[in-house]
Parts: sequence; structure tokens; C-alpha cells
Amino acid sequence: MSWTDTFVKYRDWAGILVLSVMICWLIRDRLKEKNLSGKYVFITGCDSGFGCALAKHLDSNGFHIIAACLSEKGCRELMANTSQSLKTVILNLTDPSSIDEAVKFVREETGDIGLYGLVNNAGRSMPMAPTDWMQLEDFHTTLDVNLIGLIGVTLKLLPLLKKSRGRIVNVSSVLGRLACIGGGYCVSKCGVEAFSDSLRRDMYHFGVQI
Repeated sequence: MSWTDTFVKYRDWAGILVLSVMICWLIRDRLKEKNLSGKYVFITGCDSGFGCALAKHLDSNGFHIIAACLSEKGCRELMANTSQSLKTVILNLTDPSSIDEAVKFVREETGDIGLYGLVNNAGRSMPMAPTDWMQLEDFHTTLDVNLIGLIGVTLKLLPLLKKSRGRIVNVSSVLGRLACIGGGYCVSKCGVEAFSDSLRRDMYHFGVQI
């Protein structure tokens, strides 16, 4: 067999493989969760942006949403634009007592059902600057929210997620894989990637998806 025949052969197989992957992806993308009644999802960072949009979307699709906001204003605005089943709670990820109060609220709301989903969306990007412009406190400003707070909430909610064989979504960033600016943001998102990878391995046997 000549090299051209070999090339054509493997090109055809590669095309079939790519087409098969695309078909599987489209089928999976159209799968929808059924029996949403009674399934609770806890989302952090719902004052605005992705968290707010996700809370509204999942609320409209029938999930019982517990939305964590940093401010009372964020809570009021979200509740004004969602159904009565959506609940809000104040959460400051840099304050361990605030995390404990939020977890207690989630535990009381979900009861024996457990938590179907946790979306760790809350985060901050600033300050960002060349590294030699930064102080250690600047790193804490970002890391305490994006990484340490995320880990703190997750660890305390794992028993509820195990109970319902739920799932965790940790919002990361391409900058967690490709650091291109100084400050705590890239460092924190790289940490989120590593934490998610190790958590996925540890939770596999409990049926919790990451």
C-alpha cells in the first residue's frame, strides 16, 4: 500500500470519528433532566452576571433554587424577577460564619432530600497587575473568594450532595490553564481546576458528578 493510499484510509477513518463525536455531542446536548420537582440547586454569586442569569433560568425550568447573594439589594432584585419558590440567602465567602449560616439555611430548606446541584459561581477578578506591583493582601483579596471560599462551601455541602448523588459545577476560566497576567485571579482559577480534578476522583464512588 502506497503512502497516498494510507493517507486516504486514515483520513476517512478520522472523518468518521469526528462525525461520530459530533453526533454523540448533539444527542447529549439535547438530553434534558426529568422530574425536576423537589430538586434543589444552590448557586453562589447571584447578585448579577452568570449567577443571576442561571438562577432565573433554572427557576423558570422548575428547579428549587437557593440563590446566594452578597447584598440585600441583590436578594431583593432577584426575588422580584423569579417565582416564589426561589429562596435567597446572604453569603460572604471571606467570612466563615457567613458560610456556616448559608449552609445551615440550605440544610434546613432541603431537609432529607439532599442537594441536587451546587454551582460555585461567585468570584472576583481584581486586582490584576504585573506581579511586582502586587502586595500579598492583593492576592488574598482574590484567592479568599475564588478558591478558599469555594472550597469552604463545597466541603460543608458535600454530605447533602452525596445524599442525592448530585453534581457540582465550579466556574473556572481559561486563565486557570494559561496565566497571562499577574495577581491572584489566574492563581485562583488554576487552583479551582486542580480542586475540581481531585474532587471528581474522590466523589466518583459516591455518584457525585463534578
